[in-house]
Amino acid sequence: MKIAVEGCCHGELDKIYETIAYLEKKEDVKVDLLLCCGDFQAVRNEGDLKCMAVPAKYRTMQTFYKYYSGEKKAPILTIFIGGNHEASNHLQELSYGGWVAPNIYYLGYAGVVRYKGIRIGGISGIFKSHDYRRGHYEFPPYNPETLRSVYHVRNIEVFKLKQIRMPVDIFLSHDWPRGIYHHGPTEELLRKKKFLRQEVESNSLGSPAAAELLEHLQPNYWFSAHLHVKFAALKQHPTKSNAAPRVTKFLSLDKCLPYREFLQIVDIPERAGSSDNLEYDPEWLAILKSTDDLQRTTPHPWNPPENNGLHERWDFTVPEDALLKVVEQLSGELAIPANFTRTVPPYDPSSPQYHVTPSYRANPQTTELCATLGLTDLYTKAGQAADTSRTQDGRIEEEDDTQSGDEPSEYPTDNLGTSHSFNPDEITIEDEWEEEECEEESKSSTDPKPPGGDTHTPTGLVLPPPKSQVSPIAMSPLMDLPPPRHSTPAIPHLPPDDTEVEGERFLKRTSDDGDMGNRTITPRIKRRNQLIYATVEDEYDE
Repeated sequence: MKIAVEGCCHGELDKIYETIAYLEKKEDVKVDLLLCCGDFQAVRNEGDLKCMAVPAKYRTMQTFYKYYSGEKKAPILTIFIGGNHEASNHLQELSYGGWVAPNIYYLGYAGVVRYKGIRIGGISGIFKSHDYRRGHYEFPPYNPETLRSVYHVRNIEVFKLKQIRMPVDIFLSHDWPRGIYHHGPTEELLRKKKFLRQEVESNSLGSPAAAELLEHLQPNYWFSAHLHVKFAALKQHPTKSNAAPRVTKFLSLDKCLPYREFLQIVDIPERAGSSDNLEYDPEWLAILKSTDDLQRTTPHPWNPPENNGLHERWDFTVPEDALLKVVEQLSGELAIPANFTRTVPPYDPSSPQYHVTPSYRANPQTTELCATLGLTDLYTKAGQAADTSRTQDGRIEEEDDTQSGDEPSEYPTDNLGTSHSFNPDEITIEDEWEEEECEEESKSSTDPKPPGGDTHTPTGLVLPPPKSQVSPIAMSPLMDLPPPRHSTPAIPHLPPDDTEVEGERFLKRTSDDGDMGNRTITPRIKRRNQLIYATVEDEYDE
């Protein structure tokens, strides 16, 4: 089975699908599945743009709305996770996963599904220590804090995934597992991303929660994005009891821009006799049922139960009869129903509604799944709590948790949701994008484009040997794909609204995106001293 893996989507579905079609024709292959590693930007209309954590100047519709409205249909089954630039009000409707458009499936806060016998799991968002122990309490309209905390990974999702006992073939995360950069060509990574050196050398780059999941799940493949760079690694896991040692092939990809390594095709054998439909995973659904009472929709810090003498139950793994019960509740049908439903009007390019209010509605897909399995609709529950606890300034009142008997978190945690201190777990990357784009634009203005006949489009996953070798590790060549041609109209930017956060840093973007227009080349921004740079808060890419 040919699986296309894409890094940061940023709403560029037209370009991604056209690039895959180009690869299929050139390499004479047929892609069966597309996996997107976050920043998908499933923006349905102008109201959704206001629920996406980006500066106002980056709020553009892109092309997802065409697939939501029915103007187009995804030519390939597409599965994605959330990142840190999403229409959060849309994705919150589907906390357990669901269709955001026909043939485009979101895995939810965390999820596991099966396709052609391949088990695919993922976790949405990025790690932020001071939000890690909270429940999913955010609900629109978001304030400047919840607009960002809504996409931060929570420990309950990690706890659920750690109950998995059956092997996982593929796992997706937006940010990297912490430490994975030590298992690949580290120096080559630092030549591309010089500003990461301090965090790499101190082993503070990436998500400790994802690293924990990597050690527990030990999937065959782990795909990520977020850092806008292609990087491959090979993680050899310690041997468990008498089992054979397992190896995880890690790959991170760039964002969707011309002449960038944002797409890779991986060949994974499908399992004979498996269904061609996207299917629920019985073990995962049984885990959702098992852990439902642990879920919270409050901002108060919470730790999952452990075998430390303080909890009556700490093991939420599921026995075989629980799996059979789930199958029975689904009437023996594991195929995920094609029950996509539009919950808001789609964007209409002929009649823009710049001042439309964001919509907050329960999604029938979630309602149906919760009714079938007896799960809690987290979005609806958070909305009910927000109605009763929202204060006049739009913030959520929080109880003082210092008197609680809760044990401390396993990670350093800032319990104040209002904290804006620099967090080394999340790199400040916005002006790094500017440098990349200035450099790309400068190169493109002086260097001739490669002729179509010389385009190199690798279809296999090129991975380095184990880190034990001292010699430098060669990475796969650049995927020099020509800029896709499509008829996407230039869509005007959404003007800033009254809720725009004050103090956001707006750096001049020199992108070659069609909606930015032609601009003169801006001189490359010089990187500041690392110590000074580390103190600057980033409001775009946390």
